[in-house]
Amino acid sequence: MIRRRAFGLRPRLLAALVFTSIVTLAVAALALLPPLQQRLSDQAASDLKAATAADVQFFRQRIAASLKNTLELPRDERLAQLRIDLGGRAFTLRDRTGARVIVADSVPNEQPLYDTDFGGTKLPTRTILDTLITASAQTVRNGDEVISTQPIMVPPVKGDRNPPDTDFVLVTQKQLTDVTTAVNQVRTAFVAAAAAGLAVAVLLGILLATGIGRRLARLRAAAVRVAAEGTDAPTPRDDGLDEVGDLARALATMQRELRRQEAARRSFVATASHELRTPLTSLQGTIELLDEDLRDGNLDQEDARRQVQGAQRELRRLARLASELLDLSRLDADVALRDEPVELGELCRAVAAEFELRAGEADVELHVPAPPGPCWGSGDPGAVARVVRILLDNALRHAPPSSTVRVVPAYHGETATVSVDDDGPGVLPEDRERIFERFQRGSAPSGEGGFGLGLAIGRELARKMGGELRLADSESGASFVLALPIQLPAGSHPEPEEQAEPTPYMS
Repeated sequence: MIRRRAFGLRPRLLAALVFTSIVTLAVAALALLPPLQQRLSDQAASDLKAATAADVQFFRQRIAASLKNTLELPRDERLAQLRIDLGGRAFTLRDRTGARVIVADSVPNEQPLYDTDFGGTKLPTRTILDTLITASAQTVRNGDEVISTQPIMVPPVKGDRNPPDTDFVLVTQKQLTDVTTAVNQVRTAFVAAAAAGLAVAVLLGILLATGIGRRLARLRAAAVRVAAEGTDAPTPRDDGLDEVGDLARALATMQRELRRQEAARRSFVATASHELRTPLTSLQGTIELLDEDLRDGNLDQEDARRQVQGAQRELRRLARLASELLDLSRLDADVALRDEPVELGELCRAVAAEFELRAGEADVELHVPAPPGPCWGSGDPGAVARVVRILLDNALRHAPPSSTVRVVPAYHGETATVSVDDDGPGVLPEDRERIFERFQRGSAPSGEGGFGLGLAIGRELARKMGGELRLADSESGASFVLALPIQLPAGSHPEPEEQAEPTPYMS
């Protein structure tokens, strides 16, 4: 039974997407808004300072001209005329910068020489004094206010008997409300965009999580159905080109493989049942007949000998099946094989000797040509012998009477090989790979039935030893080749010419 989790995938995906969006927007706000306000304030202060410095020359010229043109007037009238002369330039600077423009003399008081702010706002007296004392420009930031001062040094007019003060200060004072307003507008726009983006993220998250959840729910239902109904349940299908689609295709592939394995298992059970029924029935009948003849005391020795031979033949089939099933279980259990030098010529002669009696009964000659020298391969001696036994057993079952089965160990390139050739009916083209699958047999008729396990076991053993078992091209009959890596025993070295160009051992 599949237990539901307290928190499904959909809310977790949605929560992760929303959380990621919130964190991203928060980081973007922290990275953008505070530096933006500081940068805009600095830029406004720099622009105001530059505009003030650029107009100092014009104010100096205007003051010098006014003082020169009013030499004959009293001091108060001269100052009044100076205020009139400075007004136009001061308002021009105010219009260009949006700042309060002040022209103060050497003794700043509540009434400067000229002030574009007629409301009587308090003067930045301290800053003006600092500028007069140091005779240098000043730029002061005070909260949202910026003050820029520039000294105006006017040379005295020749012949002026009643000169006024000639040290003046040009002051521009500006509130940075436009910067604050701009930043507030950006902040409002950012919040609105963040809210819209978050809403879109939530909507997309819901759609995405819902879609993925539904697709996974279908796959889950298909898996549960496979568990309940077996491999014949409908195959899950998802055509998406993403991970969920890959999962669906993997499940479909797994189900097809399970079906194939189940079909192979059923075929094996049917084949094994049929193959076991025949020898068991024959053995049972033979034993019953022999038992009946022994009880009656009417035993025909010649007939009993034939019956015993038939029973022995069926017993060999049962023993071969038991051996193949044991090998199959060891392969499935992934039992480790040894890796050591194996002299293939001697091993082939030893294995061929085990089949001499059976070959004689089938009127087939076993021919193992003696190579000119040792033929060393890498593998497990028992596993190599098992593969050669499988190939010889297969060859003897298909070889016709009065023919020859050849077992040839050889060097080919960088591999050591054992080829087993027979003059039987061969293998059909459509069966060349199928015969190496478990529980599969070739379509060509043979003299003796098999279980479709031998060649599959042989190929798996060969691959576990780093080699390969293949069906070679042959003009007549079948030619199976076991190829293994070459491994010489310790202390031995091949001849120089063998290293340069290895050639197969031929008889």
